[in-house]
Amino acid sequence: MTSPQPVAWDLSGFGDEIDPDPRLQIAVLKALGARHIEVRSVWGVNVVDLDDEQLASLAALLRDHEMTASAVASPIGKVDVSLDADLEVARLRRVIRVADALGTPNIRIFSFFRREGVPVESIRDDVLLRMRMLADEAERAGVTLLHENEKDIYGDTPERVLDLVESVGSSALRLAWDSANFVQVGVGSPHDDGYAMLRPHLDYLQVKDAVAATGEVVPAGQGDGQVLATLTALRDDGYTGFASLEPHLASAHELGGFSGPAAFGDAARAFADLISRIGVTTT
Repeated sequence: MTSPQPVAWDLSGFGDEIDPDPRLQIAVLKALGARHIEVRSVWGVNVVDLDDEQLASLAALLRDHEMTASAVASPIGKVDVSLDADLEVARLRRVIRVADALGTPNIRIFSFFRREGVPVESIRDDVLLRMRMLADEAERAGVTLLHENEKDIYGDTPERVLDLVESVGSSALRLAWDSANFVQVGVGSPHDDGYAMLRPHLDYLQVKDAVAATGEVVPAGQGDGQVLATLTALRDDGYTGFASLEPHLASAHELGGFSGPAAFGDAARAFADLISRIGVTTT
């Protein structure tokens, strides 16, 4: 009887959850065994606002430390759907410049907020129009848009995420899975309720968990996100992509979630414990 083939995923993490300084981001990630980084902001500057000099400096820093970018964690689509669609396409072009400079085809995006009191069903057509425009731009540039199921956007439940990716129908629009965000919008059992339907479109894993009763974000495996079940299913499905740590274990700042080096390390160790139980390693 042949033994099963070893399974290894590429460990990454949101560097700015560690510190604004990319040198410290890289140092902590490398200490945790990661050779990849997800770039959302550096020096307190969001990726969409990085100038050419900053980009060149960051790219050189990653090369010098033998780190590669797993994805650019852009803010594209994390705006109200009523805003001018062309403005978001223009912002995507700027982010594509960042992705090209950092040598990654992967760009995280979102599917738009709505004003308070606006029914989610009423924005569907506007969302799909905008997502199609973004996908067209991505197709032309040869990049992949990874939709994150952020809470309170159109695609925040498994059913609407599926509607989104199937309705747009672009090879340039794929999915990032985030268990914690599903918990925070009331999806009772993220793995049971959403994994099977979304797996054909899933290309990227973001690692965090949350407690249903409070919405508190916790290390993987310590909440209600069924993280271990999802990791096991990914292993069995032959997933070989990135697992990107996004712990959100301290107060959020204006650029997104934050953890700090110590809490980030706690999150990394919790994830390492989970995958060790199922025979998965990271590279």
